[in-house]
Amino acid sequence: LHRNLDFLPLKTYDGIVEGNALRIDWAALVDAHSGGAGGPPAIAASPGDAGVPPAAASRHPFSYIIGNPPFVGHQFRSREQASDMDLVYADWKDANYGKLDYVCAWYKKAADYMAAHSSAGAAFVATNSIVQGESVAAMWEPLFTRSGVEIDFAHRSFRWDSESNAKAHVHCIVVGFHCASGLDRPNEKKKLLFEGDRVRQVFHINGYLLDAPDAFIRNRGAVLAPGLPKMSKGSQPTDGGNLILSPSERDSLLADRPNLADCIRQYISADDYINRKTRYCLWLKDVSPNLYRSSPEVMRRLAAVAELRRNSPTKSVQRDAETPMLFTQIRQPETDYLVVPEVSSEHRRYIPIGFISHDIIVSNMLYVVPSASHFLFGILLSNVHMSWMRTVCGRMKSDYRYTPAVYNNFPWPTPTDEQKARIERTAQDILDARARYPDSTLADLYDELTMPPDLRKAHQENDRAVMAAYGFSTKMTESECIAALFDRYRALTGKEAGT
Repeated sequence: LHRNLDFLPLKTYDGIVEGNALRIDWAALVDAHSGGAGGPPAIAASPGDAGVPPAAASRHPFSYIIGNPPFVGHQFRSREQASDMDLVYADWKDANYGKLDYVCAWYKKAADYMAAHSSAGAAFVATNSIVQGESVAAMWEPLFTRSGVEIDFAHRSFRWDSESNAKAHVHCIVVGFHCASGLDRPNEKKKLLFEGDRVRQVFHINGYLLDAPDAFIRNRGAVLAPGLPKMSKGSQPTDGGNLILSPSERDSLLADRPNLADCIRQYISADDYINRKTRYCLWLKDVSPNLYRSSPEVMRRLAAVAELRRNSPTKSVQRDAETPMLFTQIRQPETDYLVVPEVSSEHRRYIPIGFISHDIIVSNMLYVVPSASHFLFGILLSNVHMSWMRTVCGRMKSDYRYTPAVYNNFPWPTPTDEQKARIERTAQDILDARARYPDSTLADLYDELTMPPDLRKAHQENDRAVMAAYGFSTKMTESECIAALFDRYRALTGKEAGT
């Protein structure tokens, strides 16, 4: 603390270059093939400072590119940052990089550099979004297949806490990689996979940072297994809250106009469903206007909806201002249906999926599967499907973010009649166990510290039944389960493609 800092103020050094890392020519800064004593030059590259002239080529050997590039989701990129990505991906015009995080451009830039400088390796800290959901296929497949990238080591998702007063919790990963096509390194060389305080030696690390075969999950319009019902989002109001009613607002409206009872339905979002909150909505689909036009409160709400939609930047929403009495997107099933919350806590072993009456209107924060069977319910609630979901879903911070791509790409088993009947029974046992706690919410029942023993046992029996249908051993680890599912997925999608 009391030493004189003789290196301050900072001086100018030839080996330090400040500029936009995505626009600087890395090869002009460091030459991987050059000799000479001393260490590699330092590169201080800040995004946003485009057009910085490259420094003279280094005479020192350069071994690793190590960095912590900025994390900027596609919806938050500036025009300049979007232009940076267009520049980096210019030779991959067919690549689906538009929705990738800004950080992905560093991986592409490093791969381009290493393709020409075979002794170089790279390691970056990045947001964990690049190894989740649709980003894996968009980013890693071309890096693997076009650039010959091979992951040498990886640290799976961890929370990086800022030391500032305004705490920023970023969920990060670390990936070290090289271009296998340019290096004389055998593919069977063991890799290092870090998770928490554990490290394992593995032979392959895929784009999900798993010891499993490569598989790239994409959005698809139909379920991989034929004959299963379609999953879609619930209905979206786009109303500024004006079509939604609290219990007291509903009661007040009915006290003034009892004839509006048929115009009001129970309405649930994911939070309402999990925490058993009660709300209602004005559901005026196929309702004659003379039933509600005489209500000043209803007309006030519809006027507010119309005004909000007219001022929307989205053209389709502007058109929907002409029908303020309707949700902008209506996907309400006519039969009872299964619901899956879009976002669910990472601390739950199981997403609390369940059945809902067709009389209840479900929001776009829940996914719906109409006419779902107990067999389908049992499979989706199993540890096998939950393992798949944890691997291929996106994340909201660290919470699970379910999408139809998880459901549509899931490799289903082909059970015998006896195995299917067993899953139907264990699925019903789960519903029966839940019913024994009518005063508890799903949040109560699926908290790992408060889950009732009989409900846990019912889930464990269901897990065993589903694993038997796959031919999996109950001693199988989650990593082994995912590896087997990826193998099955590759086989099923290969059959679709005729390969």
